[in-house]
Amino acid sequence: MATQYKAHGYKIGTSEEWFDDVPPEGQAEELELFAAKARKRLEPWLSAVFQAEHLNLLIGSGFTVAVADLAKATLSDMSARPLGTSLDAKIDAHARRSAPAMGRGNANIEDQFRTGLAVLEALEIVEQKDLHLELKKALDARMTEFLGSVLATEEGIAGAAAGDWEKAISCLQTFLLSFASRSASRERLHVFTTNYDRLIEYGCDLAGLRVIDRFVGALEPVFRSSRVDVDYHYNPPGVRGEPRFMEGVIRLSKVHGSLDWHMDPRTRKILRRGISFGEGKDGRNVPSSPTETVMIYPSAAKDVETTAYPYAEIFRDMAAALCRPNAAVVLYGYGFGDDHINRILADMLTIPSTHIVVFGYSIDDRLKGFLERTSRPAQVSLLVGPHFAGLERIVESYLPKPAIDLVSGRVAELLKNRAPLNEAPGRGDGQELPVPSVLPVPPAPPPPPVPAAPVLPVSQALPIPPVPVMPLPPLPQGGEK
Repeated sequence: MATQYKAHGYKIGTSEEWFDDVPPEGQAEELELFAAKARKRLEPWLSAVFQAEHLNLLIGSGFTVAVADLAKATLSDMSARPLGTSLDAKIDAHARRSAPAMGRGNANIEDQFRTGLAVLEALEIVEQKDLHLELKKALDARMTEFLGSVLATEEGIAGAAAGDWEKAISCLQTFLLSFASRSASRERLHVFTTNYDRLIEYGCDLAGLRVIDRFVGALEPVFRSSRVDVDYHYNPPGVRGEPRFMEGVIRLSKVHGSLDWHMDPRTRKILRRGISFGEGKDGRNVPSSPTETVMIYPSAAKDVETTAYPYAEIFRDMAAALCRPNAAVVLYGYGFGDDHINRILADMLTIPSTHIVVFGYSIDDRLKGFLERTSRPAQVSLLVGPHFAGLERIVESYLPKPAIDLVSGRVAELLKNRAPLNEAPGRGDGQELPVPSVLPVPPAPPPPPVPAAPVLPVSQALPIPPVPVMPLPPLPQGGEK
């Protein structure tokens, strides 16, 4: 029987509940009772998922939208608008046709950029210099505007009013720490994101999390292709030769690039040049020609983006992290609009011990299509709707607490193994038993005296026999010469 999805609900394992409405924010008492009842099922389930041997987190644009909404910041404009060239009609028509073919629904600005960049490359090949120059200027202007809107969102979050900033940053840090608070003996949390902004890096800095990625260097870190499992260790005080893994370390991969990645024209290496979070579009290192930055847009043509440097390396990391036994991935803010990522997720579900948790504001056609294609309902958990997927609500009510609480675990183990002092064995009513009166213990009798050994008189003593003396042989005498 097909599940009848509603506006709010969840499906975890064999349990699921769906609701047309939840108590509104004005009915605080009813809302808290509703959340407390759902928490009894959701929090233990999520805690078990978060302790998977290989834990991953995939973050989409919905995460930035959620944090920006809490901070009351301006959101990036993703709508497609005319470029102002003679090729606009053909570019927009191709974007509208190709977006549904990729399962993306209606075309947006990324589809427009993807098509425009493909046309730009074709014009360069056929040596149409005038059209090439016209389109390049238009794309640079439109991409500069889009890049400015992404930077404006960062600026709005960093410069929010005190109360709004504290609420947004508290949710951001708690969300990340809930995933990153894993014992150092387990494999590191691996965070993947399709976003161009640096909100995750900003949250990690504020939360004190150390980030490992493929960049190496101090002034201008360089992207490296080598897959070396670099990690953080420390030596405990007074212990030599026994390094231990540090806690609070995550791995980060930005599968679509970042607004601070640049291709150096001289060395042909990808660099990360510092742009302060909240600096705005007028920052010194903000690229003047965004078409030459290292940001990527989804393509329907043979997954071109997954074979170009550096994205081949990043997607190999993603496939290796997800497609292995006992792996789990949590999706937040991801809209299933990238076909290459969807294929990795589908391949992951072919391994029976893997699991996917999806937080989504609604179950749209993209998510429904993915669920129908994979047909692995037991390996997919859903938390859907503004209540069960709202960032503030899940941080407050449903995510495991962001701490490695070893003390509570030890206390629970001790209490389980100890019999209560005021309860009889096998009695669980908690009633105290009467304490019997203590009778005085009589003193122990003194031990009997030990008789002394008898002393024999001298006349009865045994005679000591004499010791015989052996005579010495005579010494030999020598003759005279």
